[in-house]
This record gives sequence, structure tokens and C-alpha cells, in this order.
Amino acid sequence: MLDIKYIRENPNEVIERLAQKGRDAKEEIAKILELDAQRRSIIAENEQMKAEQNKTNKLIPQYKKEGKDVAPIFAQMKELGAKTKANDELLKTVEEQFNDLMYALPNLPDRDLKPGGKENNEPLRYFGEPHKFDFEPKNHVDLCTDLGLIDYKRGTKLAGSGFWIYSGIGARLEWALLNYFIDTHIKNGYEFMLVPHMLEYECGFTAGQFPKFADEVYKIANPTDDRIHYMLPTAEAALVSLHRNEILTEADLPKKYISYTPCFRREAGSYRSDERGMVRGHQFNKVEMVQYTLPEKSDEAFDELVSHAEALVSGLGFHFRTVKLAAEDCSASMARTYDIEIQIPSMNGYKEVSSVSNARDFQARRGQMRVKRDDGRIEYLHTLNGSGLATSRILPALVEQNQNADGSVNVPDVLKKYIGMDVIGK
Repeated sequence: MLDIKYIRENPNEVIERLAQKGRDAKEEIAKILELDAQRRSIIAENEQMKAEQNKTNKLIPQYKKEGKDVAPIFAQMKELGAKTKANDELLKTVEEQFNDLMYALPNLPDRDLKPGGKENNEPLRYFGEPHKFDFEPKNHVDLCTDLGLIDYKRGTKLAGSGFWIYSGIGARLEWALLNYFIDTHIKNGYEFMLVPHMLEYECGFTAGQFPKFADEVYKIANPTDDRIHYMLPTAEAALVSLHRNEILTEADLPKKYISYTPCFRREAGSYRSDERGMVRGHQFNKVEMVQYTLPEKSDEAFDELVSHAEALVSGLGFHFRTVKLAAEDCSASMARTYDIEIQIPSMNGYKEVSSVSNARDFQARRGQMRVKRDDGRIEYLHTLNGSGLATSRILPALVEQNQNADGSVNVPDVLKKYIGMDVIGK
């Protein structure tokens, strides 16, 4: 969530920057400031009345000792108590309205981002050359089916549309990719975590996915009580809550975590006709990177995450590009995002395989994650995340870009030690 002090001091700037994300927040900010003023007024009045109660209460022994009538004092105490209780009820209502509006505001985009949506995304750099064939190439669906790597038909039979089964060498290839990602991250100093796949609401709230996107995830109701868990849409939702409600020290930071999980998305069924096979699905595998940093180290950590994602894709020998997203194309929780996009030849374009984002202190405020400075000051830390990587688009690109005229597929050098073969299909 945003800093109310910053909103209070810079309302027009906040409105302008949220407009870059496509959010007309004039009325929201006006209402937030109104409720904030009302909230602070009630708190101040209550503190004044409680101070008066304490002062008056101390007169009772003195009045009794002097033989004075204490009935007026008790009447005054009762009146102050009733006013304080009424104020407490009003404060509760005001704070609920205030919090609802504050929680609904997206993060402020960084000042250097272009306004608008995808049309203003900016490719920053390209790696490698587009793949060219001297034969008629197959698409990944046909390649994976012909080579027995993916069983789309039985995946649909088991779970419905948007699901598939990795079979035989396909399962080994998928596992090889995940091992390559994990081993590389560990060498880069990340701590490997295996997190629960079902999370409580607070995890999605801290990540900024809830309440707005609560209906886009799968919910699991407990039959023995009223608890509801959510199937994680990404390991970020778990990793970014590891230090929820904690105060770390400067020496603790940075914290660097990775986690492998399947990811579950309800909205995956809505896609274009060219996004066949496993490019979009309700369940896919991903290794996620998350960092907790000091605010002044935030930009440095972002560049590091981007370089790690680029290195993974480059290691597989892909042609790809790194794209700086415009403000409106960044997710609600993020101040800036770079996408790593690879070429899937049959789709005549680029597909995102990694999004690296900086939330600044937005998630830390929602999850009350702070750092105690060496001089004793306590402030909010920064959180960042990046896909490192998702496989559901990597594998289609891999088989398409590495296919041979006879229908076989060359295994990238970095995966050979995991899968134990040089060519699939020979």
C-alpha cells in the first residue's frame, strides 16, 4: 500500500502518477484525505478526553479526603466515557472505509516509465539472432505430440481444458529445465525454499494480489472448519510473506530466495487462437526469485534480478529481448517491470518467459516488513521478484528453435547432463 504521509504531502503528484497506470484517482485521493483528516481528528479528540479522564480520576481520593461530593466527578467521568466509546465506534467505521480505499490503490509507477499500456513498452536490448530454417518447421504442439513429450488429450481427460501431461522424455526435459534453473540460482547465492502450495489470504494480500484478484485463483475450503486456502498463483505470494510482521536488521539484508512450485491460474483459459498447447494453462511450473533489500539497494537488486533471468535464457541459446514495460502494463503492486521475451517461431512474435519487478515498499507496508537501521531507525524495506524461469513457454520455444528436418530436437548443452542425451527423437 502507499504511504499516507506521502499522499497527504503530494496529492497531485500521486494522482498524476496513478493516471500513468490508467487510474483516475482524483475522487479516491480526495476521499482518502477526507477520511484521514476525520480519523486523525477523532484520535486526537479521544486522546484529549482520555487525558481529561485521567486528570479527573486523580481528584476522587482528594475529594473524598476533603469530604467533598464526588458525584459530579463520577457524572463527568461517565459522560467522557460515553463520548469516548461513541468515538471509538465512529473511528472503527472511518478506519474501515479508509483502509478499503488505501488497499485498493495500486503502486506508484517509477517516474521514468512511459505512461499507457503495451503500445508504449520499450524493447531495451536483443540477444542472439532470430532462428532460420532451411526446411518447413513444425509448431511445438505437433513436435511435442509426435515425439511423445506432451499428452494433451489425456491431460484434458484428467483435468479439463488448460491442462496437459508431461510424459516420458518430455517429463525428463521439463525436470532438466527446472534443475538447470535451480542449480544456477544456488550458484548465484539464492536460498532454495520449498513452500506450501496452499496459502492463507494474508499471503495474497501482502503480495498485493488480494483483494482485487481474489476471484482469479483457486480456492480450497476446509470441510472441518471455516478456513479457506488459495492455490498459489506464483511462489512470489509465499516468498514475499516469509518475513511478514518481522523487523530485520541491516546485517540480515539482502535476503535472496528461490522456490520451485507449480502455479495455478483460473484465468488461463482466455487466450488467442495462436496460443495453443502449453503457452497458456491453468497449471504450469516455475522457479521464482525474490529479494528483500534496503531501499538504497533496491535499484541494484533489480538490475541483478534482470541479469540473472537474462543469463538463464541466454544459456539455453535462445534469441530473446528485454522489454521495459510502460506504467499501465505493470501489475498493480509493482513500480517497474522488465519482461524477458523469447521468440516462438510458429507464433510470429515474442512471448514473455520472465517478469522482473520492483515493488519498492508497497508490499512491505501491506505485510509490515521492516528493517532496523544500525542507528536504531526503523523503516520499511523493499521487495523484488522475478521469474527464473517459467517453463510453459520455454519448452515450446526450445523444441521449435532446436528442431531438425527429420523431426528430432537437439538438446541445449546446459541440459545434456540432466537428461543424458544430445538429441530427442533419434
